Amino acid sequence: MTLKLHFAPNSRASRISWLLEELELPYELNAMAFHPKDLKSDEHRGRHPLGRIPVLEDGDVSIYESGAIVEYILERHKNGGLKPAVDDPNYPYYLQWFHYCEGMVMPPVNTIVVHTLLLPPDRQDETVREQAKRLLTKAWKPVDEALERKDYLIGNFSGADIMLGHAAFMSNRLGCVTDDMPNLKAYVQRITERPAFAKAITMGT
Repeated sequence: MTLKLHFAPNSRASRISWLLEELELPYELNAMAFHPKDLKSDEHRGRHPLGRIPVLEDGDVSIYESGAIVEYILERHKNGGLKPAVDDPNYPYYLQWFHYCEGMVMPPVNTIVVHTLLLPPDRQDETVREQAKRLLTKAWKPVDEALERKDYLIGNFSGADIMLGHAAFMSNRLGCVTDDMPNLKAYVQRITERPAFAKAITMGT
């Protein structure tokens, strides 16, 4: 049974297309516009009650939340790993960085996007936006330190990089990965040079 990914560009759905490309898994892509006419349609609300993406269908399974989808794919279709064993010394740090993404990084990213792109200009709050940018930059400093003498978060490329690497790429585009974070800058460059990422990030654009 072929996996089906419901997707819109410039969103967390790119994490899933990236992972599927890295694992060379066959999948069908339902590319939608990042616009209410697609995401809030009755058809898509049948997949996700809030009209969000990504949604992954796998036979009788339909699942949303990008982190949950990454974990699901790695357990059901891992085709080569990208996740350390539970007794591996790196396993706790894999979990830490995997969840650091949505816990510490994406909340300020969401605020920046809302007060830059989603709200009409007269409702955007520059003070809120700039505070979120400062919080986002601060959130990246521990990651920069963790990447000292490492190519990826736990050494080898893993599912944690799918989560946090995509967020680092987005944060860099927002100007929140600063020049005093050389390890993180180099990490973003390594991420963008991965063929699977380069393909996933341009889908639907």
